[in-house]
Amino acid sequence: MTPPEIQGQGIAAEAPAGSPAVSLCVLRKRADFLKAASARRQGTGGFLLQARDRADGTPDCRVGFTASKKIGNAVLRNRAKRRLRALAREVLGALAQPGWDYVLVARPEATVTRDYADLKADLMQAMRSVHRARP
Repeated sequence: MTPPEIQGQGIAAEAPAGSPAVSLCVLRKRADFLKAASARRQGTGGFLLQARDRADGTPDCRVGFTASKKIGNAVLRNRAKRRLRALAREVLGALAQPGWDYVLVARPEATVTRDYADLKADLMQAMRSVHRARP
């Protein structure tokens, strides 16, 4: 169980000036990751984005990161997660919608080796795709 002083801590999100800042909290429970996995998803060249609307009326959004052993050894998995966390801080603060859960899943070789600018463009495009109205 997570100690009470750690629960609820989020990652700092930098939103551009003039845009509403959305607070980002980190997903920690397996059940939340499983719910996001069964919702909307958008694949990109560098990672997979899974997103779900919690519809609970809370103003914050939550984000989780996954890097399986397919990525490589512990060094590569940690590097992939660090890159995904940096992307989330930079992009999700401006594009995330309140009340949504997002999970960024690393792809073998691509997440670690892909240019950071390309990863950023991938995330922006994936966010637009996930939030597009469904028929």
